[in-house]
Amino acid sequence: MDNKKKQIWGWAMYDWANSAFATTVMAGFFPLFFKGYWSAGADVNVSTAQLGLANSIASLIVALMAPIMGAIADKGSAKKKFMIFFAYLGSLMTAALFLVHEGDWQMASFVYVMGIIGFSGANVFYDSLLPSVANEKEIDYVSGLGFGMGYLGGGLLFLVNVLMFKFPGWFGLASGTEGVLFSFLTVAIWWGLFTLITIFWVEEKQAEGASKVNFAAIKAGIRQYFDTWKKIKHLQTVSLFLAAYWFYIDGVDTIIRMAVDYGMSIGFEAGDLIVALLITQFVGFPAAIIYGKLGQRYGVRKGIFIGIGAYIIITFWGVLMDSVTEFYSLAIAIGFFQGGIQALSRSYYSRLIPKGQEGEFYGFYNMLGKFAAILGPLLIGVVGLTIRGTLGPLANSPEQLEAIGQVASRWGIGSVVLLFVIGAILFKFVDEDEGRREALFIEENS
Repeated sequence: MDNKKKQIWGWAMYDWANSAFATTVMAGFFPLFFKGYWSAGADVNVSTAQLGLANSIASLIVALMAPIMGAIADKGSAKKKFMIFFAYLGSLMTAALFLVHEGDWQMASFVYVMGIIGFSGANVFYDSLLPSVANEKEIDYVSGLGFGMGYLGGGLLFLVNVLMFKFPGWFGLASGTEGVLFSFLTVAIWWGLFTLITIFWVEEKQAEGASKVNFAAIKAGIRQYFDTWKKIKHLQTVSLFLAAYWFYIDGVDTIIRMAVDYGMSIGFEAGDLIVALLITQFVGFPAAIIYGKLGQRYGVRKGIFIGIGAYIIITFWGVLMDSVTEFYSLAIAIGFFQGGIQALSRSYYSRLIPKGQEGEFYGFYNMLGKFAAILGPLLIGVVGLTIRGTLGPLANSPEQLEAIGQVASRWGIGSVVLLFVIGAILFKFVDEDEGRREALFIEENS
């Protein structure tokens, strides 16, 4: 394997490594376990709000620290070092979930928040390494390859974890509960081991004038961060794209994080939800790579618009669905578009930002994505609790109260459509050519 291919595959393999956390923990077992084990006995809408709050706190912390950390990494040519630190923080916190006792939802939330900080923090620097391993012609495909490898790697381990949950005796475990707890350990090991491939295969390009990460680099990075706010008036296209991305990727992330919780709230069995997640993973593997190729050939903007439109339809369908068959069909649809819209957004952004400042600007990119992820889960929780609080007193039986709870959950997930619509409207006004001119101006005057 030549060095160029080694760099590309080394970069893509980090998606393979960390997607185990995104799939088994964030989308799969944590919300499932949170409701039935760590928050056992709580009202479904209350536990949904607790889970949404945990996601929002983690997102807020990452959002506040990402741009400054990215700027420091730029000045010290330390994107890879920061990625490694956060990756192993996330891996360690995932292993710690194994130790959290039943009913201790506060500790479970804390460890989960720390795990998301590790996961999301590492992604800031992982994303910023993309321009180092791929040129402009191949960047859409390489970005899609990363997401595709993530779906495959995350899906394979999740399949094993599902078997540990469903058939614990095969693995020498006493129960499904023990199977879930041990699955958190397998994710931590998987994440930590496969990150080593990225560490050994990916070389970070040294920025001009970069130094080691020391006090001077930290000071210069913080200064660069504040300088960027001054430059932003010359980067109107970047600002507009980030605003659009803020809204539509919130919808995507919210559906990823809250789908299992939503399915449980409207009465689906845990086994059905897990099967749906597996479907999404294995459909997502080829779909993300194909989507990247199509964006490369027919235009990234068209691909992003198609993804947003598909998610609007998917969300409306989710509000109205009432059968497991429909849920599986939705899982297939999400698999087709989820990785594609993420991959093309990441590569499209690389065309708009100044060269040599990728860490900082991808810090802003992830910052706004995480600020948006504060809004989505809270929106679902607030809408659901408001409807529950308004209609709940009208119930004359436990059955009616349960039905009202399901209506509240449906309206909560339906509120996400608003985010996709706003994102699409803003993205329509993003001019890529103007964005290139603005980025060049910043490069020449930095």
